[in-house]
Amino acid sequence: MLELTPRAEVNERKALRINPAKTCQPVGALYAALGVHGCMPHSHGSQGCVSFHRMFLTRHFKDPVMASTSAFTEGASVFGGGSNLTNACRNLFDTYDPEIIAVHTTCLSETIGDDLNSIVSAMDIPEGKHVVYCNTPSYAGSHVTGYANMIAGFVRHLAQGGGAESGAGGADAGAGAPAATDAGAPADAGATGAKGRGGPAARQLALIPGFVNPGDMREMKRLAEAFGINYTMLPDTSGVLDAPMTGHFELYPKGGTSVADIIRLGDADATIALGEVATFAAANELRKKCGVPETMLGLPIGVRATDAYVMALADFAQRDVPWTLEEERGQLVDILIDAHPYLDGRSCALYGDADTLVGLTSAVLEMGMVPKYVFTTGPHPEMVSRCEALFEEYGLQESCLAKAEADLFELHQRVIHDRVDVLLGGTFGKQIARAEDIPLVRVGFPIIDRYVHSYMPIVGYRGGMRLVEMIANALMDRFDRDCAEEEFELVM
Repeated sequence: MLELTPRAEVNERKALRINPAKTCQPVGALYAALGVHGCMPHSHGSQGCVSFHRMFLTRHFKDPVMASTSAFTEGASVFGGGSNLTNACRNLFDTYDPEIIAVHTTCLSETIGDDLNSIVSAMDIPEGKHVVYCNTPSYAGSHVTGYANMIAGFVRHLAQGGGAESGAGGADAGAGAPAATDAGAPADAGATGAKGRGGPAARQLALIPGFVNPGDMREMKRLAEAFGINYTMLPDTSGVLDAPMTGHFELYPKGGTSVADIIRLGDADATIALGEVATFAAANELRKKCGVPETMLGLPIGVRATDAYVMALADFAQRDVPWTLEEERGQLVDILIDAHPYLDGRSCALYGDADTLVGLTSAVLEMGMVPKYVFTTGPHPEMVSRCEALFEEYGLQESCLAKAEADLFELHQRVIHDRVDVLLGGTFGKQIARAEDIPLVRVGFPIIDRYVHSYMPIVGYRGGMRLVEMIANALMDRFDRDCAEEEFELVM
């Protein structure tokens, strides 16, 4: 919905959100579950819920998203959905043979008060299989909250320390029966997880990515592999939602973190978590349960944030930064200098997920731009404080506004009153871009009207190069479109 009647002043609302820059928790929980190999995400609610969640992710990733449902009817809504969930899990193991079922709740099951712990504990789970769960009420938080809760659920129910191997899992009622998988190898030869093991004495890193695309996860892994680090990434949707066309359908693609590697997470020497909102719960759970110390970082978007991630990897590996990464960093700095005349002083409005916004705000400030508005719909005051610290550092505290629990309707009002040069965010901002004739650079989630974005990173030095390219090209295209005939040049 657009602001069609400009007001004399911006109308701020607390009881109503119009065109929020988020979706509900189960969408994020479903996405996290897809990052585990051989996992069937399961929505404990009505059929309509999971249909929407699958559709939403399918539109963003342009890949079919599989998930099952407890298929609540009126009876389950009144008397509880315990039997629906029990029967569903039995049918799933019999028919689709997943290694693990990841259950998340919905508005309906949360409202009637279904106790997942009791239901799952009473299940007859086949040997070597697992059922994990988390609570994701749609009326609280956002898709990033659901993503965080699901990762924490995997850690809570599966991760074991002290050399725990394939027998782990039965110690927690929610983890299901003991795993039959040989702990020395992933359940599937193509499954991702711990890379480059150098024997039992090799140090192991738990790597928890924030709510990002598969292309971003590949870039995070590539940076870790540049140091020769043995790591397990949880979740890992690369190879799942960017799987190649093979000519035949695979219900469980080769990607994803193996269950065996999740069980071994408790033996990791350290955790690096990227994106505090999305990863704090899982990193904190792993520290409390298994004593694994964590390093919390922002998403590595832009020079400074990528430097922090690279140096954390260097500290863990006890190695110097490889020349290949130094070269990439130098290339990004050179590109920033080249594009400076077209970026310096240009204003922008950013909207989307809190972790992504902190990274993007830092990145555009490095480009010399002015992030006039930074809006997230989630309840994330930590995003506001981090952005305000960046504004102050660059001397822009009087020129920029960061706000949580906001929406795109309010953003439109503000853009009408104080115009910006470019918008950065997902697809839902295109209505504002069209109404106000402002270029839109699509970045973040969801992007449902363009292609290829989920394959290409915005993190790391290479992702920083891509961001500069997209933003600078959008502004230069607009200059070409609007400039006078005598200013229209072939060389810019």
